[in-house]
Amino acid sequence: MLVQPAWIVLICAVALSVLGLTILFSSTASLRADPYFFLKRQLIWLGVAVAAGWLVSRLDLEHFRRYAWIIAGVALAALLGVLIPHIGVTVNGARRWVELGFARIQPSEFAKIAMVFALAHYCGINQRHMPTFKRGFLMPCVGIGAFCMLIIAEPDFGTTALTGGVGFIMLFLAGVRLLYMIPTVLAGLGLFSLAVWHDPVRFGRITSFLDVEGNRSDGAYQLWQAILAFASGGLDGAGLGNGRQQMAFLPEAHTDFIFAIVGEELGLWYTLAAVLAFAGLFGAGLAHARRAPNLFGYLLVVGSLLLLALQAIINLGVVTGSFPTKGMSMPFISYGGSNLVLMGIIIGIIFNTRRAWNRPNLTPRRALMEVSS
Repeated sequence: MLVQPAWIVLICAVALSVLGLTILFSSTASLRADPYFFLKRQLIWLGVAVAAGWLVSRLDLEHFRRYAWIIAGVALAALLGVLIPHIGVTVNGARRWVELGFARIQPSEFAKIAMVFALAHYCGINQRHMPTFKRGFLMPCVGIGAFCMLIIAEPDFGTTALTGGVGFIMLFLAGVRLLYMIPTVLAGLGLFSLAVWHDPVRFGRITSFLDVEGNRSDGAYQLWQAILAFASGGLDGAGLGNGRQQMAFLPEAHTDFIFAIVGEELGLWYTLAAVLAFAGLFGAGLAHARRAPNLFGYLLVVGSLLLLALQAIINLGVVTGSFPTKGMSMPFISYGGSNLVLMGIIIGIIFNTRRAWNRPNLTPRRALMEVSS
């Protein structure tokens, strides 16, 4: 190939980040006395994301595999800490953040990549046992379930579904039998639906989603305004800064529903270009994953890409009215630091594996890990 897949991933990520900064400034310039308030904060987080991505790209991931369980344990401890009063910060009824004084971070964002790393390591060292029930299915399911239970307790139903979905796709790719997976997935969906049924806020979002026009002044107000934004944008858009929704018609437009501002101000062509950029990033990432020398590397890259791609699909589905409303940011574009740093880490993993796979250096001991018990 003239351009390696990893570089295509980076080009798409940079293009989406530039779009995000542009539309963020356009949608927030009139919200505060300082028109650059949100832009400056996002630029700082972007710098942190770039630094995190560069650091991850330089690590010896084969060496860090020995600390996979410690990393997963720290992630689970952070998720547990969020639920403790005076540690976790409650916003809009959800306790998902930790206040560090200089910044507010969301541990569940980093817990997702910790789970992917630990699960990829487990599947790699148990490759020949993955078709079995106990070591191939039951034990990794316990780990995935631990992450999901702590995240849904925040509560964060969308991130729970994303984390569990990515985990089970990784198990499928690792060779777990569908005989074990299908009944478990169906049971999980049933329990998840039951939890939504007994949560008034989430169930209200479902009922509002089923009748958007009838609830446009109440539960579906945000979604209705997003649909109006796409409709008013047309092919060419209203122009940067000329959108109506940024004038507080669409609540918190710079976060989860920022893609509606893209549609309103830049129009259909830029909206489709952004979707194609996500598709190009994911496709190039998968092409890169096919070069993996072992199961660990393959699952690590694919799991990381799934975190990014499925999140983008969920956000796009929400803002277009295809899915019920869920607070999940659009990668690279929405305002917020934790998810942007996670995206930087994912890009760092792609470039780390590119460097490692271009210079194979698996020692016999490391190679043996992939087939040992």
